[in-house]
Amino acid sequence: MYPVKRSSHRLDLRELAMDDVDAVFAIYGSAEATEHLSFEPRSRDQVGDIVARSIAAANATPRTEYALAVIQRDTAELIGFGRIATDPHQQRGATFGFALRPDTWGVGYGLETVRLLLGLAFDELHLHRVWGARSPLNDASAKTMMAAGLVEEGIIRAHIQKAGQWRDSVVHAILDDEWAARPQPA
Repeated sequence: MYPVKRSSHRLDLRELAMDDVDAVFAIYGSAEATEHLSFEPRSRDQVGDIVARSIAAANATPRTEYALAVIQRDTAELIGFGRIATDPHQQRGATFGFALRPDTWGVGYGLETVRLLLGLAFDELHLHRVWGARSPLNDASAKTMMAAGLVEEGIIRAHIQKAGQWRDSVVHAILDDEWAARPQPA
């Protein structure tokens, strides 16, 4: 499926372009934005490589990765990054993740982003199960995922090594029938 374009009231999801490197770097290069992610802040060159790989993956057949720009509709600015990656070891399953620029936190963009990603996963890709993992200290992500209908399933112990330390991850997941039965947002 290419190109992906999904919209909510305030946000658009769209394919990444090489012109997005600086805007993605504002997220992936930020210590604040990556504090609870699985990696240390990236350099601009590393972000350029990520964007280039994401663009190449968008054109792969079959497509197994959907790395997408989160765009604020009223400003047309890239404020986030969302990703769905199908898992060859799960039938109709995928992982997902998202990150937003810190100056956009606290106004519901995370929830809108997750809903857009899940809509893509279930309504267009016809997946059965989608899951994501978060840092145990990331309370905002926990609230966002639960508000989107994901269920906290448990802990993967010593899952991520960051800054020389092993960290657990908390798993949240949602099934296609749960997505279909969720209350529609107002």
